[in-house]
Amino acid sequence: MNIHDRTPADLLRSALATDGARPLVTYYDDATGERVELSVATLANWVAKTANLLQDELAAERGDRLALHLPAHWQTAVWLLACSAAGVVADVGGDPAAADLVVSGPDTLEAARACPGERVALALRPLGARFPRPPAGFTDYAVAVPVQPDTFAAYDPTGPSDVAYVVDGAELTGGLAVERARADADTLGLTTGSRVMSLVGYGTWAGISTGLLAPLAVGASVVLCRNAERLAPEALAARRESERVTHFAD
Repeated sequence: MNIHDRTPADLLRSALATDGARPLVTYYDDATGERVELSVATLANWVAKTANLLQDELAAERGDRLALHLPAHWQTAVWLLACSAAGVVADVGGDPAAADLVVSGPDTLEAARACPGERVALALRPLGARFPRPPAGFTDYAVAVPVQPDTFAAYDPTGPSDVAYVVDGAELTGGLAVERARADADTLGLTTGSRVMSLVGYGTWAGISTGLLAPLAVGASVVLCRNAERLAPEALAARRESERVTHFAD
């Protein structure tokens, strides 16, 4: 990857320039049977559309706080990178009442209503489907994002010294997030072509790094599993073999 990458969004741009066709995130939900595989280019397209949604339709500005209330999911990875691209601070599990806007899954809508700003809801249904009935007071992500442009340019570009994430009770600048992701990749022994299976949620830095940023930083890929506790050990072992997993985190 490019040593000059300064933010998480930069990591994705470099990956796209290097090999956009390679798989980046493979997602399993063992409660629904869903499996989705996203290449670098496909994930980057979702990130661009989501960043445009943030900047244009939701009028989010650089430095705004977004309370992110989503589980381990491929769309959560999209939001983490889109916030970085748009300069919006992703406050993971943050207080909606203290945020400028909130992004919520279907299980946290009531808490998300405390946000005084824009509210976005994700149904987290297979194939990114919309809510059967849109929740009142929320923008349905699956309705709003497809019509957004496929490329993104920030009006007020963020830099490595700007806060990118609030996670584990601490603020992380974009530059520090990249540095820590690279260090974590080295600790885990990840290199180009490594394939990480993660059963860890995105609620902590360890989950975000292992399940997204550390692999992205070194040209590796992720198999992200939600509700994997439903699987028998032999079924999980079979998945690791079929997905050619080289590293495992739970």
